[in-house]
Amino acid sequence: MKRKRHSPEQIIARLREADAMLGAGRSIGQVVQQLGVSEQTYHRWRNQYGGMKASDAKRLKELEQENTRLKRVVADQALDKQILQEAIDYLGKA
Repeated sequence: MKRKRHSPEQIIARLREADAMLGAGRSIGQVVQQLGVSEQTYHRWRNQYGGMKASDAKRLKELEQENTRLKRVVADQALDKQILQEAIDYLGKA
């Protein structure tokens, strides 16, 4: 089955639809079938995005991207530090 990527805004909209369907008396099985996702995906979305607004989800996504960028910067700096330390050690032995 082909994987689909949903934006956080789309997920929150789908969770609102699910809440409405559940409030109307539908079962979880019927709701996930209507949404076109697995029950596991529904529960994962509920745990990750439950209670969020679209703006909150957008901010979360931005923070995750910033965190990834900062981790990359730290890794690059650690590598530079290691290279410089090895150069100092090499020159000290010469």
